[in-house]
Amino acid sequence: MGAGAGPGAGTAIGTGIGNGAGGAAGALGAAVAALYTATLPPGLPGGDAGELITAAYELGVAHPPGYPLFTLLAKAATALPGGSPAFRVNLLCGLVGAAAASLLFCTVFRLSGSYAGGILAAGVFSFSRLTWQWSITAEVFSLNNLFVGLLMALTARFEEAPTAKERSKISKLGAFCCGLSLCNQHTIVLYVACVVPWVLSRLFRKRELSLGHLLKLGLCFLAGLLPYLYLPASSYLNRARWTWGDQTTFQGFLTHFLREEYGTFNLAKSETGSSMGEMLLFQLAQMKSELSLPVLALALLAFVSTALPKKQQKSPVIWLFTGMLCLYSLFFAWRANLDITKPLFLGVVERFWLQSSAVVAVLAGLGLATLASLGRSSVLEGTWLLPCLEWLPALALVASQLWANYSTCDQSNNYVVDKFARNVLSSMPTGAVILLRGDLPGNALRYLHYCEGMRPDITLVDQEMMTYEWYLPKLAKHLPGVHFPGNRWNPVEGVLPDGTLAFNLHRFLKVNKHKEVFVCIGLHEGDSTWRRSHSLWPWGTCEKLVPSGAVFDPGEWIRLTRNLYNWTEDYGSFSPSSWEAVANEEMWQARMKTAFFIFDLAETASVTAETKSQLYTFAYTSYKEIVNSHPHHPVNWHKNYAIACERMLRLRRGDVDPEMLLSETVKHFLLYTQKAEDDPQRQDILQAVQHLREELQGLRRRRRAELRRKAG
Repeated sequence: MGAGAGPGAGTAIGTGIGNGAGGAAGALGAAVAALYTATLPPGLPGGDAGELITAAYELGVAHPPGYPLFTLLAKAATALPGGSPAFRVNLLCGLVGAAAASLLFCTVFRLSGSYAGGILAAGVFSFSRLTWQWSITAEVFSLNNLFVGLLMALTARFEEAPTAKERSKISKLGAFCCGLSLCNQHTIVLYVACVVPWVLSRLFRKRELSLGHLLKLGLCFLAGLLPYLYLPASSYLNRARWTWGDQTTFQGFLTHFLREEYGTFNLAKSETGSSMGEMLLFQLAQMKSELSLPVLALALLAFVSTALPKKQQKSPVIWLFTGMLCLYSLFFAWRANLDITKPLFLGVVERFWLQSSAVVAVLAGLGLATLASLGRSSVLEGTWLLPCLEWLPALALVASQLWANYSTCDQSNNYVVDKFARNVLSSMPTGAVILLRGDLPGNALRYLHYCEGMRPDITLVDQEMMTYEWYLPKLAKHLPGVHFPGNRWNPVEGVLPDGTLAFNLHRFLKVNKHKEVFVCIGLHEGDSTWRRSHSLWPWGTCEKLVPSGAVFDPGEWIRLTRNLYNWTEDYGSFSPSSWEAVANEEMWQARMKTAFFIFDLAETASVTAETKSQLYTFAYTSYKEIVNSHPHHPVNWHKNYAIACERMLRLRRGDVDPEMLLSETVKHFLLYTQKAEDDPQRQDILQAVQHLREELQGLRRRRRAELRRKAG
């Protein structure tokens, strides 16, 4: 931000609030920066961080809409010494988030003159779990928070500007900042759409809006958009080993800028989301949880105060901020097409509620100032209770945020996603090709491979990107040793109507038969042509595409895959909505994949009875070893192991005790039904357990009778 609007904006905002308030804003920002820095993740976070850092490091283009301002700032951060590229960009975001806190303070203080109100607004917002979490990771949200704070602070400064000259200056700076803010996260356009008409109407009423001034404002706005020139420049040079889209044409630029590959006004591509009402209720519950009920009550008080006979704050600004909050919340709830009943999708959606929470925090600060102002006009005037009425709630609410969220947001020892990617890359044979799928493996592996130079012998190919017409023409030259029999991946190979030569996965594997090819995680469902010539064998979280003629040796494959990873994280130790939970789940399930694969072969393969018996035995032995080695493990392991024990029982092998098999089957089926209450097969499993119990009791009776007979 400092490279764009920082110095000028800071001067304009700081004018008139006094040295004391300016010092307080600086001290507050420094305190937030210190806490954010102390809790920074030292390595790569989850989500889009890996892709954003890689795009910046390579001077490529990030996913739509491109985030050129963030990319340029992050590139500058990666050039600094100290720590990994990920840590440096994490630090940049933490400092930007601290600057946002200072701006929230300035906004409240300028409108109310209340130090306590400003500290409340900045503190409860900055130290809420959600803000803290997304201000210390390499994501675009802290920069968006900065722009939200900047627009509100400039609006407050504009409202109290005493002269036409000063209003003209602030409006031009504001127009520039509006344009610059759109070079980051486009959701802020809803705030811009409120602020711009409001400022223009105020200028018009004061007879200060001439055609010349309107033209200057438009030019300032366009100047703020100049960072978008980076997109076609980067695309034209085509030096980045990772980039997104082709912006060398106007149509390509518009496609990226308008997010057409996701859906311009949608949050995600081809998803059916929660209803608008459900989204709004979730948001309200999240605000109550993140900011607390007293903060929401103070925000409501600020709005109600505009109806008082003696207005305590600038009523038009409060109406504007309330309108911004309502417009954004309603529009986002309408267009956020993700199912937030799923924890991971809720984690994706809730980050966008930060924009509305910042406004609520400012309104709460103004509400606290209103409360103190009402106290000054009552019997409390001149008593020691009056400062307490203002400062105690502010300090208590900020302190409660720190107390509740510090340990949760302390990521100073969080290496989970980083370790996930390192384990996956380390497990690969020399010269392997990895067909990536999904944000977790794609972003994390790309970061380590390109930014930290890990495993330069490996080639990373993105499955989804191969379906885009720009991917191979731009990036194939950066994927040495891999042959692409066309310009685009498509299940139906041949020449497409637009003249593009398409190839399917079967053809790709055929021309790259000299390479060991792995998929991580899973293959695109639309193309099953690989089945003509290959099979998928488990390889940790990934799978290996093996020629169909290869002979599978279960014992050898168990040996190869048993210790692929060095994973020490406890199961279930992360929030279900976090990327750490996703990475941890993948690593834990990887332990069982080979055993599951062998069991599935025994169930489905057309083999002799002897081979089937051997496969069941290998699967059972592997399941038993894994389950007994990890007492606290995924719930589905109980079910898998129970079924394996049941199959071994039916084989009637003399080297395995049938009583033990029956006992283990009953035990683990019951453990599964206790922990997986939502399984639609639960009642069927319980009925099967009842029959198995009767079988176990019968076996034990026969054995006791046999012992008595022998004793007699």
